[in-house]
Amino acid sequence: MAGQMSGQPIYILKKGTERTRGEEAKRSNIMAARAVAEAVRTTLGPRGMDKMLTDPAGLVTITNDGATILEEMAIKHPAAKIVASVAKTQDDEVGDGTTTAAVLTGELLKKAQELMEQGVHPTTIIGGYNLAAGRAKEILFEIAIDSTDDNLMKIAQTALTGKGIEFSREKLSELAVRAVKSIVKEENGKRTVNIKDISIERRGEGSVEDTELISGIILDKTKTHQSMPERIENAKIAILATPIEVRKAETKTEISIDKIGQTRMFLEREEKQVREAAEKVIKSGTNVVFCQKGVDDIARYFLAKAGIFVTHRVKKNDLLKLSRATGGKIITSLDEITPDSLGEAGLVEEKMVGNGEMIFITGCKNPDTYSILLRGGTEHVVTSLSRAMHDALRVVGVTIEDGKLVAGGGSPEIELALRLRKYASTMTGREQLAVNKFADSMEIIPKTLAENAGLDVIDMLVELRNEHEKGNKYVGLDVYEGRPVDMLENGVIEPLRVKTQAITSATEAASMILRIDDVIASAKDTNPKKKPDLSDLD
Repeated sequence: MAGQMSGQPIYILKKGTERTRGEEAKRSNIMAARAVAEAVRTTLGPRGMDKMLTDPAGLVTITNDGATILEEMAIKHPAAKIVASVAKTQDDEVGDGTTTAAVLTGELLKKAQELMEQGVHPTTIIGGYNLAAGRAKEILFEIAIDSTDDNLMKIAQTALTGKGIEFSREKLSELAVRAVKSIVKEENGKRTVNIKDISIERRGEGSVEDTELISGIILDKTKTHQSMPERIENAKIAILATPIEVRKAETKTEISIDKIGQTRMFLEREEKQVREAAEKVIKSGTNVVFCQKGVDDIARYFLAKAGIFVTHRVKKNDLLKLSRATGGKIITSLDEITPDSLGEAGLVEEKMVGNGEMIFITGCKNPDTYSILLRGGTEHVVTSLSRAMHDALRVVGVTIEDGKLVAGGGSPEIELALRLRKYASTMTGREQLAVNKFADSMEIIPKTLAENAGLDVIDMLVELRNEHEKGNKYVGLDVYEGRPVDMLENGVIEPLRVKTQAITSATEAASMILRIDDVIASAKDTNPKKKPDLSDLD
C-alpha cells in the first residue's frame, strides 16, 4: 500500500494487503452482517424451519438454534463474525433468543443503510440507536409482569416450542422446572441459579418419554474390569487426576539390553511399580475410583481383587462435578491419597441403559446436584433435545433470578415499535430519524413469525398494530390460528432478560459495524519463519 509525496511512493503496508475504505467498506460490512442474519431468519418461531449442517468430517447437525447454526457455519467475514458473536453472547447470558438477537442486528443495519443513503451520518444513527435502546428497555420494564412458580412451566414450554419435540413438551418442561427449582440458592434476599449444577447426559436409544431426572451424577462410562462389583453402597470415592500405570518418559528414550534376563527384570520392575501404586489406592480405604488418566491392566486386576469399582478416562469436567457433588478432592499424586481426601455417595451403580452401560452416582454428599438423562430414537434427536433442554433450563433459571417476564409471540416488539415512534415525535434533531428506524426494526420479529408460518405479513402486522393502539399491549401473533391473541392468556411468555439482552447486544453490534469505515486485510506471509528444530540439539 503506497502513498504519494513529492512523486515518491511510500509503502506503509505489506505488499498484497487489501484495503477497503469509505462507503464501500460500510456497504460490504453491512451486506455481510445482513447475509448472516438472513441465514437464520427462517428458523425463528414455532413454525420456523431447521438447518442441516455438515462438517469436514461428514458429521451432520440438524438444528434451528441460532447460536449453533452460526457456530457451525465457520464464518470468515469479520463483520459477519460480529453477528455470530451476538448469538453466542445471547446464548451464554440467557440461553434463548439467539435467533431474535441475530435477526434484529441485521434489521438495524438494513435501516441504518437506508438512512446513510439519505445523507445521515453513521455517528448520528448510532446516537439515535442508543437513545432508542435505552428507552426500549425502560418500556420493557414497564410492560413486564411479576413471575410466579405457576409461570415457570409456561416459560419452559415456550422455550421448547419449535424444537420438534412438542409431543413431549409437558414432561420435559416439568423436568426442567423441577431440576432448576432444586438448585436455587438464596443469599441476602437474592435468588441465584447455577445451571452447571445440572448435568445433561444423552443416550440415542429409546423414546423421548423415557427421559428422566436423577438426583446425582450420570457418567457415560463403564467399569474397567468385569470382576469388579456393579454396585457399591456407602461409596468412598477417590477422584484421581493422575494415572495408575507406569509413567512414560516425556522425551525419547532407549533401553539397551545386553544380558539374558534383563528384559524380564525390566518388566518385573514395571509390574512392581504398578502394584505399589495400586496398594496406595487400596490402603486409602476407597471402594470407588474415578480416574482422569489410564489404569494399567495389572492395577485393574489388583483393584478388582480388592473389590474396588474403577472407571478411567473420565473427562476433566466430570471430575470437577464429582468433586463438587461428593466433597472429594481431586488428587494429583497417589502420595496425596488419604481417607480425608475421599468423596462420599450413598450408591455407585453401573446400570444398563438402552444397549450400553452407564454409571449412576446417587445419594451424594452435596444434594444440590442433578442430572437429566435424555433419551431418543436417534442420535440426532437427542442432540437436538439436548440443546432444547439447555434453553429451557436457562430461561427457567433466569426467570427465577429476575422474577420478571413478558408476553411472547411478537407482542413486546409491536408495543416497543408503537411507543418508540411516539418517543421519536418528541425529539427535534436528526436522531429522530434513527429512533424511527429503530422502531421499524422491532417489527421484523412479528413479520418473520408471520412469514415463517405462511401467513400474510401485511395483514397480520396491521391487525397487531390496531390491537396495540387500542391498549391491548399483550396481544401477539398466534401462528397456529393465524390471528392476534392475548399471549398471557395463551401462556406464551418469555423472561424479560431475553428481550433486554437481545436489544442490548443487537444495538452494540450494529453500532460497532457502523463505526467501521476502513477494512485492512493483511497479506499472507510468503516466507514464514520456521521454528528451530530442537531435535538436532545435544
